[in-house]
Amino acid sequence: MFGTYRGKKTDVGGIVLYVCLTLLGLLMLAPLVYMISSAFKPVSELFLFPPRFFVNNPTLLNFRDLLLVTGTTSVPFSRYIFNSLFISICIVFFGVMISAMAAYPLAKHNMPFRGAIFNMVVLALMFSPLVVQIPQYLLVSKLGLINTYWALILPYLAAPMGMFLMTQFLRQLPDALLEAARMDGASEWKVFMSVVLPMLKPAIATFALFSFISAWNDPYPAMVYTTEEDMKSLPLAIQTISGGAGVVARVGTLAAASLLMIIPTILVFIITQRMVLQTMAHSGLKE
Repeated sequence: MFGTYRGKKTDVGGIVLYVCLTLLGLLMLAPLVYMISSAFKPVSELFLFPPRFFVNNPTLLNFRDLLLVTGTTSVPFSRYIFNSLFISICIVFFGVMISAMAAYPLAKHNMPFRGAIFNMVVLALMFSPLVVQIPQYLLVSKLGLINTYWALILPYLAAPMGMFLMTQFLRQLPDALLEAARMDGASEWKVFMSVVLPMLKPAIATFALFSFISAWNDPYPAMVYTTEEDMKSLPLAIQTISGGAGVVARVGTLAAASLLMIIPTILVFIITQRMVLQTMAHSGLKE
């Protein structure tokens, strides 16, 4: 007779799936690892053939050359970093607040034309940002905002994607929670700040991630709305480095600049990635 021991069956399919996903993940990380490696490569390793994936003799000369290349103008490289950080943080902070304040009445108040307004928000998602660039420029120019931070921030605060995400997320929250706060004597502003915003954290994190990446990597606003060098952003400065004469000699400098560009986006992603999937699970549901 066979023994009665029943061993645990090995899930071969699950193991194969995890192995395949791991290999795909490593393949997707390869360009990022190569870029980081190239940022620390000396010139002797940058032009090797066949190219070497990992750096053997790491150096910081590429970062020094980056400061020298951008330091030939009257504006230091740190000014470009400050401009991009300041603009991106303002776009994220004010964009989140505006989207949340717009989503709250759309989702939880019986305001007139609520359905029509929400449909307009959804309709705005269908249009490319390129469609509104000319009207935006004319409006900014007429207001006299050229060469100011307002020109780089204000056109990007009305974000249909943020309003859509937060509206859909708020529709899943129970109305009884808001009514209980009102019965305790909380004003609408108190309800919004103390109840709605904490419950919106996953949607806020998701929108903040997308908004920051878009604002941080976009050279268009500084290219169009500014003419003074001290108002330029980091993406536009990197475009200047990557173009023009001596581009081959600046491969290491460009790799160092690209590394500096991607570090903030990686940090923001690490901070917010836990809440992104939770928002995606709610954003497609209907009331």
